[in-house]
Amino acid sequence: MSQKAWLAVLVATLGYFVDIYDLILFSVVREASLSDLGYSESERLRYGVWLINLQMTGMLLGGLLWGILADKRGRLSILFGSIITYSVANLLNGLVESVEGYAIWRFIAGIGLAGELGAGVTLVVELVPAYLRGWGTTLIATVGILGAVVASIVGESFPWRTAYFIGGGMGLILLVLRIGVGESGLFESIRRQGGIPMGDFFQIFRRRERFIRYLHVILAGVPIWYVIGILITFAPDLFREIGLSSVRASQAVMYAYIGLSIGDFLAGLLSQVLRSRKQPVILWLSVGGLLSIAYNLIPFSDATLIYGMALLLGLFSGYWAVLITSAAEQFGTNLRATVATSVPNWIRGSLVLSTLLWNLFHSFLPLRQSALFTGLMLFSLALWSASRLRETFGSSLDFVERD
Repeated sequence: MSQKAWLAVLVATLGYFVDIYDLILFSVVREASLSDLGYSESERLRYGVWLINLQMTGMLLGGLLWGILADKRGRLSILFGSIITYSVANLLNGLVESVEGYAIWRFIAGIGLAGELGAGVTLVVELVPAYLRGWGTTLIATVGILGAVVASIVGESFPWRTAYFIGGGMGLILLVLRIGVGESGLFESIRRQGGIPMGDFFQIFRRRERFIRYLHVILAGVPIWYVIGILITFAPDLFREIGLSSVRASQAVMYAYIGLSIGDFLAGLLSQVLRSRKQPVILWLSVGGLLSIAYNLIPFSDATLIYGMALLLGLFSGYWAVLITSAAEQFGTNLRATVATSVPNWIRGSLVLSTLLWNLFHSFLPLRQSALFTGLMLFSLALWSASRLRETFGSSLDFVERD
């Protein structure tokens, strides 16, 4: 690998570390921050769902914005533009005095958080040799996901406002690493040719086969955020219902993300050994689906057992790097960043629909049973979609999408 490629991997990895720290920090400090702002237990659950949905809606919009700009203006400028946006938003999150102010800055933070991963992965897969692409993106995910573990520790060790200041500060410090990072040669080559539509999001929908390809990648990833956004973030609420009040969201998040980091490494390793992107995704989904059923059915009596399940659920939700690598490889250079940036954020944003489905079931079922039926639907759909993905391991990325 060239020095240019190594620098791209380093910056994308550290950027994703800060991205995940800021993304998960709300889950860690949700109860403490809303309690400090003066809201009751029932209000903390209601406002917590509302705030996380606003954050994810911001990520949906940001995924489209940053992805289109990355294919029009370049991967590098968008990588750092997104880091600036979420860093400033998280600094200001530490100054809020009401749930309305909280909502504004979680929404803007969501927009910023939407761009880093997709731009970073696109830059890396276009700079790293084909046979090493999987290792590059696995490193991004394995190290980057540990940002959630740090978020959990910081959220537990410091006041919630300080935790937000730390996240914003880390992001601004990261911008110094921009020095020496170069733009993708494939992108520059396509831009110099001219006459090729770049970053045209609606081009995805002009051919049925292309749209279905896009949809399958998104649906295959939906269970990741069902696990993180419902089973882990709302673990205290799920188990308080059965009389277990000692479960802490910060601990559940920490163990789940340790599992995610290990899972992403193992899935990436298996992908390289099998020379397949598709097979590890299907295997991880199958085991993850069974674990989510057990998590919602077993009558746990000890918080330690729940943290152990959180670790396992995280491990088998750790196919993120392989899936996003596959998404980037599925599409041509003129749409690659648009896809690689929007797909992770449609997946993250799918949490809005997942929580709506969860709440729909909860209108006539207990919380855990509602989560069980929600998971059964999402994992079944994801397994079907993953089975339809095109195998892309080692494929050439020097092509464009044409109408």
